[in-house]
Amino acid sequence: MNQKIEKLREQNEKDKTRLEQLLHEQQRLKNRITYLEKGERQKRAHRLITKGAAIECLAPSTKEMGETEFFSLMEQILSHPSVLPLLPKGGDK
Repeated sequence: MNQKIEKLREQNEKDKTRLEQLLHEQQRLKNRITYLEKGERQKRAHRLITKGAAIECLAPSTKEMGETEFFSLMEQILSHPSVLPLLPKGGDK
């Protein structure tokens, strides 16, 4: 009977160790997901900032515009018939 109890205790210890390993692996995977998502957000932010800076460089008066005015201007420009052929086909990626 003592042997049986000892085997169960050993198995319990092995199971605890395995559980700790699995929990650690789970946390590593969660951290990796967060890291990758953060990287995508940073790339998007960089892209938006770069494009916004290009617009301000080419049209300095847009610096003084409010958000509503700027969006209205962009809608007018981007819906103009002479601009439409210049836009890439396929929409969002």
